[in-house]
Amino acid sequence: MARNGFTCDCRAVNTAAVEKIQMSMPGGEFFSGLAGFYRIMGDPTRCAIIYALSQRELCVCDLASLLGMTKSSISHQLSKMKVQGVVKCRREGKEVYYSLDDEHVACIFALTMTHLEHMGGSACR
Repeated sequence: MARNGFTCDCRAVNTAAVEKIQMSMPGGEFFSGLAGFYRIMGDPTRCAIIYALSQRELCVCDLASLLGMTKSSISHQLSKMKVQGVVKCRREGKEVYYSLDDEHVACIFALTMTHLEHMGGSACR
C-alpha cells in the first residue's frame, strides 16, 4: 500500500512510453542550461527587473530608482541575467539601456504570471 496518495503502488513500466520519451529527450547539458535560466527567474529582484523590462527598455538608473536599489546592485543583477541570455543592452552615450533579450523571455514571464493568477496569486496552496 502506498505511503501517501502521491506514490504509485504498481511495478509495471510502460516501456513503449519510456522509450519514446528517451528518444526525444535532450541531453544533460540542455537541462543544466534550463536550470540556469530558471535560477535567474527564481529571484524576486530579477523578476521585478524582468517585469519592468517587459514594459519598456530602461537604463540602469531607471531600474535603480524604480526598485529602490543602488545602480551597483542593479548592474550586478543585470550582468547575471545577460550571461543567461535573459537581457541585452545597448550603449547610448554614457547611458546603458537594457531590454529583454527576445520575445521568448517576455512570453515565458507572461505565461508564468498568468499561471500564478490562475492559482490565486500564488503557486503554493
